[in-house]
Amino acid sequence: MAGGGFVAQGEVKNYHGRVTFFVIITCMIAATGGLIFGYDIGVSGGVTSMNVFLKKFFPSVYEDQVNAGTSKNQWCSFDSQLLTAFTSSLYIAGLISTFFASTVTRVLGRKASMLCGGGAFVIGSALNGAAINVAMLIVGRVLLGIGVGFANQAVPLYLSEMAPPNLRGALNIGFQLATTIGILIANLVNYGTNKIKAGYGWRISVALAAVPAGIMTIGALFLPDTPNSLIERGKLETARRILQKVRGTDDVGEELQDMVEASALAKQVQHPWKNILRRHYRPQLVMALSIPGFQQLTGINIIMFYAPVLFKTIGFGDNASLMSAVITGLVNVVATVVSIVTVDRFGRKFLFVEGGVQMLISQVAIAAILGVKFGVDGTGVMSKPYADAVLVLICTYVAAFAWSWGPLGWLVPSEIFPLEIRSAGQSVVVSVNFLWTFIIAQFFLTALCHLKFGLFLLFAFFVVVMTLFVILLLPETKNVPIEEMNVVWKKHWYWKNYIPDDPMGVA
Repeated sequence: MAGGGFVAQGEVKNYHGRVTFFVIITCMIAATGGLIFGYDIGVSGGVTSMNVFLKKFFPSVYEDQVNAGTSKNQWCSFDSQLLTAFTSSLYIAGLISTFFASTVTRVLGRKASMLCGGGAFVIGSALNGAAINVAMLIVGRVLLGIGVGFANQAVPLYLSEMAPPNLRGALNIGFQLATTIGILIANLVNYGTNKIKAGYGWRISVALAAVPAGIMTIGALFLPDTPNSLIERGKLETARRILQKVRGTDDVGEELQDMVEASALAKQVQHPWKNILRRHYRPQLVMALSIPGFQQLTGINIIMFYAPVLFKTIGFGDNASLMSAVITGLVNVVATVVSIVTVDRFGRKFLFVEGGVQMLISQVAIAAILGVKFGVDGTGVMSKPYADAVLVLICTYVAAFAWSWGPLGWLVPSEIFPLEIRSAGQSVVVSVNFLWTFIIAQFFLTALCHLKFGLFLLFAFFVVVMTLFVILLLPETKNVPIEEMNVVWKKHWYWKNYIPDDPMGVA
């Protein structure tokens, strides 16, 4: 049985087929949806550290920077709710839009959501590039959020449904790789545009977000929809042709039948948002609520949103802070490639746990150095050896996140839901991710001002909690066909109590 059901107590199936050039290309094109997410994360943190941008839109923050000295409280120099509203408005818009994207993804297909997301992002990029006041900036950010909400709803599902089971991890992480490449490109663009003496470099930075959005939108026009989505919409023969092309064989009968049975079960569920709350979906719902929340509580957005701001706070100059952000962005990309190579070999749990331990050590060490150099009052100067040590520790932390909680925070939730609640489940994942991203983006600068170096210790505590959560409650999902996933829940020491032997009776 597909849809998470009839094989709940059996062994995982191995379908016929091979890894085809077609599936690699389609997944690469779809994964470019991560570019828009990554570029925005990188560019927003960069422009908010540019003096010309701050002077035009956030003059109070600019004045604090101009007047900053060794007697100034470094922890509070960027504390501005208006500045954080510029960053965080995207994520609250993404949170709301993902619920609309869920309907589009289910009714019209994954491809349609990618097209909607790309279009909204292009318009938002243009509006930001032409902004003359903060209101225009925030409206543009809201449109960017709608674009990201649709893309993050559709792309991970598309990748998980198209990829063969033995490569699902690697191909799905293509989304995270594109995200990290987007961050790196944004950091490089920010570094270059900051050198433009005429003062319009920030406009180039924010407007160029339209480029990755255009790539995704145009690429999506040429993508086929997933066999799962086609079957869900009654297009069985088209689904068969696409599945044969994706798997490189005509012998797709068993896999197609599992998809058909999953679709039949899904059609019995009239209200996926109501049914996702039922007891036998409890394991998936807990993961959908926990994993994306934990992903943000690692503290990664301290680095990704505010890397240049953070580096300026600890003593790097303007250009040096942007270059340091480029270095962390490069580490991010390389470490994500490590995840692609290892995730289907060593499994999800191994990377989660190893990454958690490495992040914990890095965060505690960073907190110790910042505490010694700036103390509670935030006054002092960071010497070059200490600043370099912080940079190395941040890179160590970024590497750990990039091969663990970064990609796996999207991969694992996208592969665990049965078809009947898959779109609704992905909306929960995306909305929880955006909710926590919004909270951290909105309150990070204020928290940095009040908690000082203790903020890193707070995130270290959350890393301990989430690592224990993975060890105890997350089953291993590598190499398991997406429509056979209930096998792993039925075998888990705790979640087996929630999985019925006959799901047809409870669907």
